[in-house]
Parts: sequence; structure tokens; C-alpha cells
Amino acid sequence: MPDPAPARVPRVRFAPSPSGYLHIGGARTALFNWLWARKLGGQFLLRIEDTDQERSSLDSVRAILDALRWLGLDWDEGPEVGGPHEPYFQSERKARYAEVASELVRRGQAYRCYCTKEDLDREREALKARDPKAQFVYPGTCRERTDQPDLPYVVRFKSPKDGVTAFDDLVFGTIATPNSQQQDFVILRQNGLPLYNLGAVVDDHDMQITLVARGRDHIGNTPQQVLLYQAMDWEVPELAHLPMMLSPKGEKLSKRHAAVSVSEYRDKGYTPEAVLNYLVRFGWSSGDREIFSRTELIEAFSWDHVGKSDGKFDEKKFADVAFEHLKQPALTSDERYQKLVVPFLAAAGIPQPDEARLSRALPLIRERARDLADAAHHLDFYFREPPTFDDKAKSKFLVPSAAPVLAGVAERLSAVADWQAAPLETAVADYVTEAGVEMKVVAQPLRVALTGRSASPGLYDVLEVLGRERSLARLEAARLLCLGAA
Repeated sequence: MPDPAPARVPRVRFAPSPSGYLHIGGARTALFNWLWARKLGGQFLLRIEDTDQERSSLDSVRAILDALRWLGLDWDEGPEVGGPHEPYFQSERKARYAEVASELVRRGQAYRCYCTKEDLDREREALKARDPKAQFVYPGTCRERTDQPDLPYVVRFKSPKDGVTAFDDLVFGTIATPNSQQQDFVILRQNGLPLYNLGAVVDDHDMQITLVARGRDHIGNTPQQVLLYQAMDWEVPELAHLPMMLSPKGEKLSKRHAAVSVSEYRDKGYTPEAVLNYLVRFGWSSGDREIFSRTELIEAFSWDHVGKSDGKFDEKKFADVAFEHLKQPALTSDERYQKLVVPFLAAAGIPQPDEARLSRALPLIRERARDLADAAHHLDFYFREPPTFDDKAKSKFLVPSAAPVLAGVAERLSAVADWQAAPLETAVADYVTEAGVEMKVVAQPLRVALTGRSASPGLYDVLEVLGRERSLARLEAARLLCLGAA
């Protein structure tokens, strides 16, 4: 048998509307496209669909670009990168849409519609009076009109009335829509700006997009877009519609259900890889495996593993994925962890932590810190002088009877020549034996004196990271606190 034909090198795109932040649902769409391009050595394009002039803003554009960069979803063509198909803002491509709309009119595939909003509202109200449940469909008032009065108009596509419009979807298979269900939809507004269907089709054709992958909520637009491709004798790209991200109750995901902005998860202290890992599992699977690195996602991704079922957003599972990415050095190296946590320490009031001490402390918190903000909390006492004391721990353990204990331990520790965890543990054990007390009588005052908390990594590891001078100074300060509590 001959070898199978090589996979087509894809050109895919992400085309957000700049009306706010980058929604995690949009990030998931960008991710699937980006993975496919990177897997097959294709191109990932970014295009800004900013024809809704009332809602679009440059601040939103910047927010979207920043979020994509933070996620590491780099684009090969688009804003701030350029490319052979500029411009990548739809608002700058107005002349091209008018050109295609005029060509469709010339071919008899579209027409000028002079119906005013008031005309259509009257017809809509009349229909409602006859049948309150009926859905208004444009009746084709101007469909066969041949005159061209000097009046404002929109351009409508002349949809076929018979037959079906079908397309093959990589996720949902063949989808066929009877043309009797279509209406003559508007493709160009009075102001010359395109509606979504025309803008998307023209841009995808001009930018040589080979696969359009987007949310399942766009399936209803696709038959109209297929009709536009056919009317212009253009090749229809491959199509893939992705299952939806829903709230825990099965509703459309919104702010009232969860944080939905990518930037909110960045600010929470999730790593970009953790966000991508969680998002990719909405609709795609690779057996029972849950945790992937970025490289592993690129290698494993394929459209035949994208399912049809919508997924419900689970904040707890998201947090668990974020924790796994921080916990595993193979996913977040010590060096990268250190770099990522520094801004969170700065936000907590520790702008320039000692790098060597931070490097020694990080392995001690990997099993504890669930995100980078939590990591900064767990690291705080290593750098803050004096440590911030938990009021309950302080009142319970830094009491007058603990003062001689802290003094005795400090004396033993000061004699340790090799300031490492093992000899430090031996010194404390010797004190416990010599004083004839239980370890718990020593351990908790010692822990609170060093960390300000009743829970921390291992005492002797903490002593080692803090170092001789800092440790002994904290023990003496805590001893004085105990006496002051008398």
C-alpha cells in the first residue's frame, strides 16, 4: 500500500472581539488552534474582530495580547508581529468587505435592502400580534428589487430556498441545515462595516486559513458562512466546533459562577502551564491522564480525541491542577518557581528576597503551596524580620515558662559547628534529654519563635535555611517576648 498522504500544514487563527478581558473560554479556543499549529509546524494567526465600535477598545486589545503572551500562546502573524496579510484589525479592512459585498451583488448572490428599522419593527409587531410564539424572519421585501434609490441600505445575502447546506465537522461529523430554515441575512451594515459572517469568511479566505476551530455556539453561523464561500467560489476550510465550557449548573459560564478572566488566574498565582492544562481538558482527553507539560500537550493533541460533550467548570479541580504543576519539579523547575514567586513576595512586602535563601527554602514548600500567592505566604517568614506572629500561636506558646526552654535550646544550637539539619536535630534532642522534658514542650515554642506560626516545614530544615545568626536572634527575641508576657 502507498504511504498515507502527509498531513496538511495548518494555518489556524484566533479572532477575539476586544470588548473586555480574555475569557478563559476564548483562551481554550486559542489553545486548541495553537496546539494544532505547533504540532504540525503550521502558523497560528491572531486577528482582532473590532467591528463593534461601541464595545471595542484599545485597552481590551492590550489586555488580550498580554493574556496570550502570559499563557505563552505566541502568534506567527497578527498585531505587533505583522505578516503578509496585514492589516489584522477588521476595522482597517473596511474597503475589502465592501468589495466582496459588491461582487456578491453583481453575481446576484446578494442585494441592497432599503428596509428601515421602523419598517421591520412594524412587521415584527404585526407577526407577534398574529402569533406570539412565531419567530420573525425577514420576508425578502427587497429581494427582487431592481431600482437603486439614493437611500441608506444594508446588503443582504440571497439565501437559497431549496435544498440543504452541509459541512463536515472534525468534532460533530456531517451537519446539514435545510435552506428553508435560512433567511436573507445582512452581511454589510449601512456604515460599511461587515457583520460577523462576512468579516470572518473574507478574512479567513484572504489569510489562507485552512482550519477554523471555534466554540460550538458558532455552529448556527456556519451554514451561512458556507453559503458565502460557495457564492464566491472559494474553498471552504476545514471546520471544528468545540464543546462548551459551562457553569457547575450547566449554564453559560459567567462571572457569577467563577473567575472567567485569564488575568484573574494569573493574579491568583496559577502558572500559565497549569491554566492551559486545565483548559485543554474541556473537550479533549488522552486516556485517563490529567497532568501534562506544554510539550506533552503539543505532542499528544489531535482532533480525533476532541469529544462532543460540554464540560462543567470545577474551581476545585482547577486548583488541584495548579497545585500539581507547582508541586512537580518536572513541570515547574526550582529556577522557574523562584522567578515566578518573586512578584508575589514583592506584593506581600518583600521586594528583594535573598536569592540563595529563597533557593534553599523552595523545596520545603512544594508539598504545601497550592499556588504562587500561597507560596509567598509560606515563604514569608524566611525573609520578614521579625516574622509576623499568629496571635493564637503567640499567646499559646510564647509564654513565661517557654523562656528558659528557648534559652536552653539556643545555647545548645550555638555550639553546633556544622549548621545543617542533622546536627541541629541532634543538638535539640540532647537538650530534651538533658532537660527531662517532652519534645512537644520544646518543639512548638521553638517553631513559633522561628516562624511566627504553629505549623511550618520541618524545624531543622527551617533552622538550616534561616542560618545561624538569624535563628539565634529570633530565639532571643522570642525569649524576651515570653518574659514580657509575664
